Amino acid sequence: MTSPSSTTVDEDGCHRILRALAVIGARWNGPILLAGARGARRFKEYRALVPGISDPQLTLRLKQLQERGLIARTVVPSTPVQITYALTADARELIAALQPLADWSERNLPNSDA
Repeated sequence: MTSPSSTTVDEDGCHRILRALAVIGARWNGPILLAGARGARRFKEYRALVPGISDPQLTLRLKQLQERGLIARTVVPSTPVQITYALTADARELIAALQPLADWSERNLPNSDA
């Protein structure tokens, strides 16, 4: 078992953490970011990697993640026009920051299938 960090989180830091958790915890955001990390680029690829999400909900979440600076939308001028989505550096940094939390949950939380 590792000891807690000597760094303390002040009230402002706590509020920033809560805002970050609100972004990550919003329905579909986590699976969409993971789909991007798995290589999804086009809308249909995101839809295939996020089972159960509707087209309108995926459109809305991609737009919200783009507004937060976590997804970059690129319009490729072609016939027909192609639109691609990619994780930004901030999104990749966020995913890397969540890895210790994922590791902790694997060790300490029971399997949800049980």
